[in-house]
Order: sequence, then C-alpha cells, then structure tokens
Amino acid sequence: MTNFRSHLYFLLLGAIALIILPYFISSRFYIDVLTLIFFTAYLGQSWNILGGYAGQFSFGGVMFFGTGAYVSSILLTTFGFPPIFGIFLAIMGGALLGLIVGYMSFRSGLKGSYFALITLAFAELLRVLANSVEFTGGGVGLFLTYAPGLSNLQFESPVGFYYFALVLMFISIAIVYWLESSRFGAQLVAIRENEDAAEALGVDTLKCKIYAIMIMGGMGGAAGTFYAQKYLYIDPPISYSIALSVEMLLVTIVGGMGTVFGPLIGSFVLHTVNEIARHFISTPGLSLIVYGFILIVIISYLPNGLIGLFRKTRENKEDNDA
Repeated sequence: MTNFRSHLYFLLLGAIALIILPYFISSRFYIDVLTLIFFTAYLGQSWNILGGYAGQFSFGGVMFFGTGAYVSSILLTTFGFPPIFGIFLAIMGGALLGLIVGYMSFRSGLKGSYFALITLAFAELLRVLANSVEFTGGGVGLFLTYAPGLSNLQFESPVGFYYFALVLMFISIAIVYWLESSRFGAQLVAIRENEDAAEALGVDTLKCKIYAIMIMGGMGGAAGTFYAQKYLYIDPPISYSIALSVEMLLVTIVGGMGTVFGPLIGSFVLHTVNEIARHFISTPGLSLIVYGFILIVIISYLPNGLIGLFRKTRENKEDNDA
C-alpha cells in the first residue's frame, strides 16, 4: 500500500509539472519537441501492451495509426463529421482492424517472427490499397482545412496540441497501470512467459491476445486522428510508414518492455539524443550515425532497457546498504 501511495504521489506531481510546464517555456520549438515525445510515448505504449506484456512482437503497428487517420479524415472531408466525434470512430476502426488481424493471425497459430512479418504484410497491403482507391485521395493524399476549434481538434497555439498529446499519454499510462493490477494483465504476462503453460492453466490465450491487439488498435486509431489534425495532411507513405512502426517498438525496447514508464523514458531519451545530435553535428548524415550507434549500445548492453538499469542500480544499492 505504501509503495502504491508513493507511486500515486509521484504520478500526481509529474502530471502537475507537465501541465504547468508550457507556462515556463516560450520557445515553440521546445513545445513541439515535448509534444512529439508524448505522442511517440503514447504510440510506444500501445505497442507495449501487445509486445511488452503479451510478448507478441509486431512490425506493423502503424496499420492502426494509418487506419485511424484515414477514418477520421475521410469522415471530415467527405461528410463534414467533426473529428471530436470522428476520433471515437477511428478508435473503433483501429480496434476492428485489430480484431480481424488478430483473429486471422492467432487463430492460425502464428507466433514470433511469423506474427511480426504478417503484421508487416498487413500494413503494406493497406498502404497499397490506400494508394489505389479514390476515396483516400490515392497517391495525392488528403488535405484537411485549417479551422481551429475543439470540434476539429485543432488549435491556434502549439500548446493546444501539447495538451492533446499529454492527455493521450496519460490515458495510455492509466491503461497500462490497469493492466499491471488486473487479471487480464496477469494473463498476458503468463502468455509472454510461457504460452503453453498458460493455456494448460486455463487461460484462453487466443481471446487474451485478440483483446490485446484490439486495445493496441484502438489506441493507434486515436493517434492517427491526432496526427491528421495537427499536420492537416495524410497520404499512404505517411499513414503506413514502416519507420513509424520501428519507432514504436524502439522507444519501448530502449525504455523497457512490459513496464509502465518504459515507452515514455525511451521516447524522451531517443528524441533528446536525436535533437542534440542534429544541433551539434552539421556534417550531413553523421548525426544519424551517432544516433544509430547509441541505439546499438543501449540495445546490446541493456537488454531490459533503461528501466532495467535503474532497477538493477537500486537493487545493488539496497544490497550494499544491507
């Protein structure tokens, strides 16, 4: 109970600090960087539910992001349906796609690299379809009208999108906190550790994995709406970008898979390193080499991510104190 209360106090203090932080930052650049960190942490957290807790690695998580972006954008541009309601249909669209992909994949017994590759194939299939049909704008994409207002989830100031991304991130943390203390979360962890043993103990592994990918899909759908309303343009290469799929799993792996704050820490570290490298290294391409080298070091020597390093340091300190 004491540990829970300390975590709750920490969360409240952190939330208050992040809420008031924009009042002390005058630079639009730093607001945009923080918004990107929160947004990427949210995407990483969606991947964390399926990959970190359930142990089902996906290379095609961007399919939910792209589907959500197209659902809300098409509803807005074709039917005038406001995004403040369209985001819920985007969530439903992402969850439905998760149900379809999950049922087809898990029912067929796909695991490990086979499941990762089939999700990548689904993402590529959706990219080709979006590039071919007329109602998505084809290769030209969809242009959204700039009309600031809560109903359009658009804001005149970048601080509005900062709070939008912050709310999404808080929701994702709340979902994972619920997983940590729920029976469903325990079942996902059991599947991750040993799926055959979990099934022998009575866990409906198929249903649990489908629920997990549906949650991931719904979260990805909301992320797609956020992106579309912030940048006012989507096209197939953006909406179904493999680079975004890789970033989702990278921030989680670097921060710590199967942890509450791993994606946030990973997102903060990777984006901070990237911005510092771009700022201080002017040679074209060299900043990406430095960024890649740091990633290799973290992944090679910290298999449990930065959260694992913090835990190991704390345990060593407690052992020394004892």
